[in-house]
Amino acid sequence: MKKQGLLVLPLLLSVAIAQTPNTLTKKEKREGWKLLFDGKTTSGWHTYNRDTVGSRWQVRDGAMEYDPTQPRNGGGDIITNEVYENFDLRLEWKVSKGSNSGIIFDVQESPKYGATYLTGPEMQVLDNINADDNKKQNHLAGCLYDMAGDSTVSKPHPVGEWNQVRILQDKGHLTFWLNGIKTFEGQIGSDEWNRMVAGSKFSHKEFADFAKVAKGKIALQEHPGSSQWRNIKIRTW
Repeated sequence: MKKQGLLVLPLLLSVAIAQTPNTLTKKEKREGWKLLFDGKTTSGWHTYNRDTVGSRWQVRDGAMEYDPTQPRNGGGDIITNEVYENFDLRLEWKVSKGSNSGIIFDVQESPKYGATYLTGPEMQVLDNINADDNKKQNHLAGCLYDMAGDSTVSKPHPVGEWNQVRILQDKGHLTFWLNGIKTFEGQIGSDEWNRMVAGSKFSHKEFADFAKVAKGKIALQEHPGSSQWRNIKIRTW
């Protein structure tokens, strides 16, 4: 029994080390992965169309948290400092009861656009059960917001548990996964894509520049309720 314990202990320690949040393994580093969140600071991010990160975005217990209890002028979506085109993005999120948020990408940051979602598509982040924005099928967690997806692919974990996201963009070809389930695949600018846009709110004139460029910044959305984020990493080519 003692010998078995001695053998098992190093294995358990190695697993624990490999699973430390907000770190990269040696293999990931060799493959070119980069952390977008160090687990301690908001370095590499800023509030959309501002120079700094607002006070509603806090780092607590190794997670980046949107805290709606902080002063209102500290809000707004946060966005990466860098621009990304072809990428594999991985992250984890969890929300409080009734909360709503999103991962918006290909964002064109400019004062002429008042919000990230005017130019960037979104993977929805949601408490499917209690959030107000749960009435439309393509508004559920993991869906391409207001364009594609439904409850057959939207399988978020219960409120308070971490969900795993992967967003892959390669020359405008998009694939979404939530908790290992593929929730969307399609090509930006294709006939099918344009039909989805035409059938969504993004057909309105204020969205004239929506998803016109498959390259931009990545945003985490301010929205009702609290959201937490960790293990945000990206590989580009």
